Amino acid sequence: MQSERSVPTLDDVAKAAGVSTATVSRCLNSPDRVVDKTRKRVLQAVEELGYAPNFGARIMAVKRSFTIGAIVPTMENAIFARGLQAFQEELHKRGYTLLVASSTYQPDLEREQVHKLVSRGADGLLLIGHDRDPAVYEFLKNQQVPALVAWTYAATAPQRSVGFDNRVAMRRLADEILGLGHTRIGVISAARQGNDRVRQRIEGINDALMSKGLSPTSLNTVETTYDVDQVARAFDALMAVRPRPTVVICGNDVLAVGALRRAYDLGIKVPQDVSITGFDDIELARIVVPALTTVHVPHQKMGRTAAQELVDMVENKTTGASVKLETHIRIRESLAAPQQ
Repeated sequence: MQSERSVPTLDDVAKAAGVSTATVSRCLNSPDRVVDKTRKRVLQAVEELGYAPNFGARIMAVKRSFTIGAIVPTMENAIFARGLQAFQEELHKRGYTLLVASSTYQPDLEREQVHKLVSRGADGLLLIGHDRDPAVYEFLKNQQVPALVAWTYAATAPQRSVGFDNRVAMRRLADEILGLGHTRIGVISAARQGNDRVRQRIEGINDALMSKGLSPTSLNTVETTYDVDQVARAFDALMAVRPRPTVVICGNDVLAVGALRRAYDLGIKVPQDVSITGFDDIELARIVVPALTTVHVPHQKMGRTAAQELVDMVENKTTGASVKLETHIRIRESLAAPQQ
């Protein structure tokens, strides 16, 4: 009868690779701290032996799960994809696993997900935006689970954040639009309630209008979901206004691409008949026709930095630091001066 093969241990891997057990641990938990030659030798030994780390013992030893939770408002579009990818990659370098949930913009569901992730041992949480019931932050504080906010930056907010000033970013784009001579402006936006990023972007447009002596009450704003048909209806509503807007500012690139598609269906030329702009600079913004004028958000840098800050909060029990990132305007073919 063939004897059962023994389960390989950390010592077995160390002996096979000719290194210490401490080096093997570093390779598995913090591979960026080990030189390439040694790391390859260790990983080869791990593969050949079929070694699987005993994470249960590791969790017991350090009282951490090495799991980070992230709750995003939606997974239905690409707005959060690039930032989360960079966030996950940086966490992986540091030996952490990412669990992602979507709140579908429902505060009650987000609160439930916060509780569930904490109950499953998440060491820290990444949240999007500051808008939520203060009781959520109080719960996390009582559970001693650090949380970091991303996709926005507020110097005076009690919760630490890694992101950008949405109001200033949209103000700069609106300044460019007004500088071309546009005064009849329509806006397609996600719902403002419970979404500080949306409100701040609209406030940025209002700031630009007031700086030119124009009244924010002249701004025609239509709120919509990310459903393609709903975006089309929002664009139709703006085009039904007389006189028509000469530019439609969209709260993000997903809405803007929907508006571009509807304009094409209606035979409305962009930017000759109406200009359309977005926000985020996702990959789609560069490949649609015409290419989309938008605000470039440093998603990858934001994701990496957020991971670094959150891991530091977890491992060193720090309060963390807020990090402000810069955005940039990307002028492309979808924006032009209004036709006289």
